[in-house]
This record gives sequence, C-alpha cells and structure tokens, in this order.
Amino acid sequence: MNALAILVPAALFLGFLGLCAFFWSIRSGQYEDMSGAAERILIDDETNTAD
Repeated sequence: MNALAILVPAALFLGFLGLCAFFWSIRSGQYEDMSGAAERILIDDETNTAD
C-alpha cells in the first residue's frame, strides 16, 4: 500500500509531463507538414556522391 502512495503521484506527474510535451510540439509546429517527411525519403539525392 505504501508503494501506491509513491507510484500514483509519479504516474500522474509523468502523464502531465507527456501532455505538456505534446502541447508544446503542437504549438511549435512539429505537425505542420505531415506529407513532407513521408515524401522526402523517396527523393533520390545524388549530389552527395563520394568517389
């Protein structure tokens, strides 16, 4: 029972911290260009060829 007194507030704090990080990522524009990253991997960039 004593472990629950530590684990429940710790879980609530970590959940709140994750929620704050999620809202920060939305406000900073991390999810603005969803298709750009998916298409960027398909572009064949041949300018960096090392011979």
